[in-house]
Amino acid sequence: MNATLAETFWSGLAVSRVQQVLAVLVGTLALAISAHIQVPFWPVPMTMQTFVVLMIGAAFGARLGAATLITYLIEGTIGLPVFASAAGLAGPTAGYLVGFLVAATLVGWLADRGHGRSVVTTLVAFVIGEAVMLGMGAGWLATKVGLAQALSLGVVPFLPAEGVKIALACALLPTLWRVARR
Repeated sequence: MNATLAETFWSGLAVSRVQQVLAVLVGTLALAISAHIQVPFWPVPMTMQTFVVLMIGAAFGARLGAATLITYLIEGTIGLPVFASAAGLAGPTAGYLVGFLVAATLVGWLADRGHGRSVVTTLVAFVIGEAVMLGMGAGWLATKVGLAQALSLGVVPFLPAEGVKIALACALLPTLWRVARR
């Protein structure tokens, strides 16, 4: 396995549990803030969460990325105002929220194997992560409104914005790697 971006930034330091806990807390804070940067759509709002989820996976790797998303889901479940929708895991966005965990873990697994250091590998990892999030989100939404509505309300309107987020990541992530290696 390769070092993650976070580990590379921490190079020369013994990565402690305290640093990992701080990374998780910073990650959940970024997710909470990104949940409230939104364009109101119904039944699923458009937020910056997907970008943050994928960046967490890419920067933290599978284990720390999963820990961050599990912590985030717990925070929302116990009532902290971290989700974009108050319904959280009980509402139409539940599939997306669970998809965040799966996508961050999968993108993290790819990052652990070297993805995210170039534009091409970032693109591959993030397209896979987006497909997971949108697929799981639409799958859950389909149980509420039917498949055709789930696709037209929960996938299609998001594709242009998700493309922009992926393009941003393809520029940002390899740049962060170059900075980290210095």
